Amino acid sequence: MTLDALQAALAAEHAAVYGYGVVGGRIGSGRRTEAREAHDAHRSRRDALARTVRDLGGKPVVAEAAYALPFPVPDAATAVKLAAVLEDRVAGVYSDLVRAAAGPLRREAAGALREAAVRAVRWRGSSVAFPGLAELTTSAREGV
Repeated sequence: MTLDALQAALAAEHAAVYGYGVVGGRIGSGRRTEAREAHDAHRSRRDALARTVRDLGGKPVVAEAAYALPFPVPDAATAVKLAAVLEDRVAGVYSDLVRAAAGPLRREAAGALREAAVRAVRWRGSSVAFPGLAELTTSAREGV
């Protein structure tokens, strides 16, 4: 179960790295540094996850050649929206890893979840009630 959650987090980091390539190509100059820092953070997490998967005897999932974006990204405004979506998706898989892991790996996953949630707030301009828990976030937005 932990290895599966690690692989899912690794796959999400691959997708985030790809997505930030798109963000970086469309983002305005005022937020380009922020996009580059997020891209670098995801690359670093991706590399660390691949090492952890190998340490646990697994074969790390490889990146896809390309990823489908959730919507067209023709300009800086949609690039900002994409960055927030990427961070929300990464937070979701780290939430799953927090549930599946223990000890230092759980602490690392919780830290990654926190970092993704903070970046999502910066991109979105607002927070969500339960970062990484889509089912609770949706319920909170709907007033349930």
